[in-house]
Amino acid sequence: MNSTMTPGPCLAGVPDWGAADQKRRTTVDEVTDGNGRAFIDFPNELDVVVTREFEAPIDLVFDVFTKVDHVRKTFAPFGEEMTICEIDLRVGGKYHFVMVTDDGVHCSFRGTYLEVEPPFGTVETWMFEGWTGVEAVESMDLRSIDGRTMLTWQLAFADKVGREHMTEFDGIEANFDIVENYLRSLLDVGGTIPG
Repeated sequence: MNSTMTPGPCLAGVPDWGAADQKRRTTVDEVTDGNGRAFIDFPNELDVVVTREFEAPIDLVFDVFTKVDHVRKTFAPFGEEMTICEIDLRVGGKYHFVMVTDDGVHCSFRGTYLEVEPPFGTVETWMFEGWTGVEAVESMDLRSIDGRTMLTWQLAFADKVGREHMTEFDGIEANFDIVENYLRSLLDVGGTIPG
C-alpha cells in the first residue's frame, strides 16, 4: 500500500501510544452505545476480547459478518468508502478489505481463514497494512440465546509490540453499532431475511 497509510483514520484514533497508556486499560470496560452494550476485556497482555449481544438470529448475524453483500455495507465504521471487499469463506481462503477515508487514506485489512464453522464462527489471521510487522489472530464466536446472538470477538496479537498498537476501540464499537442497525433493518423488511 502507499506510504500515506496511517492507522489513525482507519482504526478510529488508534495511534501508537505505547505501554504507558496500555497499563491504564487492563480491566473490563463497559461501553454503552445507544443500541446495546459492548464489553471490552483484556484477559492478558496480548489479547483484546469484545462481547456484544445482537437482537437477531445467529444465522443472520453470521451472514452479516461473512458475506460480501453485507460486509460491504457494515465494515467501515465512520462512513469510509469500501473499495475492496473480498471474502473466500473456507479454510485456507483469504479476505481483503480496503476502505478509503474522506482525506484519501487507504486502509487495508487482510488475512487467511483458519477455521470456518457456520453459523458459530470463524478464526482467521489478521493484518492491518498500516502496522508493519504486526500479526494477530482474529476470532468470532457466536452463541444463540433465545433468538438473540451473543458475539465474542477476539484479537490475539503475536507479541506485546503488536498489541501496544491497539489502544482505542471506538472503531470496533462503531462497526458493531452499524451491524446492529443493519440487522434491525433486515428484520424490519416484512419479516423476511435476505441472504
